[in-house]
Amino acid sequence: MINIPEKNLLKNKVVAGLIKSWWYPGLFQWLTLAIFALIMYELVFGPVSAHDNFGTAMTWVLWWPLIPILFLAVGRFWCAVCPFATVSDLVQKFVGNERPVPKFLKQYGIWIIDAAFILITWADHVWGVVESPWGSGVLLLTLTTGVVVSGAFWQRRTWCRYLCFLGGLSGNYARTGMLALRATPQTCATCKVSACYKGAAAAPGCPMFEFPRTMDTNARCNLCGYCIKNCPNDSIKLTLRLPTKELWFIRKPKLEEAFLAVVIMAIVFVQNITMLEVWGSILSWLERVTGTDSYYVTFTLTFIIAMLIPIALLTLTGVVAKRFNGDSVMQNFTKFGYAIIPLDVAGHVAHNLFHLLAEGKSVFYTALMLVGQEVGHGVSPALLDISTIQLLQYILLALGIAGALYTAYRITQGNYRGKTWGALLPYAALILLLGAVNIWLFILPMAMRM
Repeated sequence: MINIPEKNLLKNKVVAGLIKSWWYPGLFQWLTLAIFALIMYELVFGPVSAHDNFGTAMTWVLWWPLIPILFLAVGRFWCAVCPFATVSDLVQKFVGNERPVPKFLKQYGIWIIDAAFILITWADHVWGVVESPWGSGVLLLTLTTGVVVSGAFWQRRTWCRYLCFLGGLSGNYARTGMLALRATPQTCATCKVSACYKGAAAAPGCPMFEFPRTMDTNARCNLCGYCIKNCPNDSIKLTLRLPTKELWFIRKPKLEEAFLAVVIMAIVFVQNITMLEVWGSILSWLERVTGTDSYYVTFTLTFIIAMLIPIALLTLTGVVAKRFNGDSVMQNFTKFGYAIIPLDVAGHVAHNLFHLLAEGKSVFYTALMLVGQEVGHGVSPALLDISTIQLLQYILLALGIAGALYTAYRITQGNYRGKTWGALLPYAALILLLGAVNIWLFILPMAMRM
């Protein structure tokens, strides 16, 4: 196996100086907040056509496609500079009650995130959120309202940790990330101040409620650098690692995180199916079968089926795997749900790559329109031709399949000594099946949404 030496990037004076400086992450936070304000203004008061709206282009053609790539490259760094997080910090500073996080959020927060992710995806297709600047604006204003309420009542970044649907996605995806922040246990064992968690003069305490000394996952670290600024013993390390490595050694797998991984796979299927040129024919068939031409009914039916298929497949695979590894179906579902995450990331990035590369110039064109420059009709927004985009999508899916297979192998190797291949084969078959379905969907012609 190829290993990347775990070199501490904080030994580099430039990197350490950047993270310990007063403007990290503050400068990035204010920059993203300013851009967010402009986007919100455009969505609410700008052109009513998504094709002409700068806010829509920035949100769905640039930001949304880049988000999973950021999670893979630098973990949850986006969560450190997200405008919602900055709004939450400002609300807390001026009117925050700093109440403890309610127990029900700690216990059920990820399930709320799962439900919100499903609901937002359903609402997008039923009400056309992406195609409507006003709809996108309402969605972002609704999320902002939740952020304000959370920041006013509860301490730190309760919204980001327990309620944000994007935070749930980033938590899963960040586990595949190539950048990891960890403390040195031997150094922390003698520490008496816990400034990394409580905060100090240099910076606030960890906004995500994490103790670096016990942290073993990227899922809840947003790389804000506060612990690095506050640690009096230089215990914190920032290292490079192989993508997906964290998934190989999940000590306490959680059903809700495995469930989210499967839900994301289902959502990628839905997003792909509804962009296909044959989607109209599928809808016509559903209308004949259901006896109604209501899009609410036909799409909801499609959505439920698409949600259930990956869940049923992972459950059935657990039934088969039970014969080989001795675990219950629930235990199998929970452990091997994490093996789906690399394929989730690949499918998500591949899908969004179509928006970014086939519609990418729309960001530039709408920016010109924002300053009064007209763009000629019929000008292509594509950065690359469709065949090149498809090739890149296939490469990404191949990497995702390979990453998922190797993750499943490492999970079986770590849990079932002497039964590795018997325990692995059912999940290898499932991953190959899901990968093949993804590839097939990307072969079919897609329609642009902008």
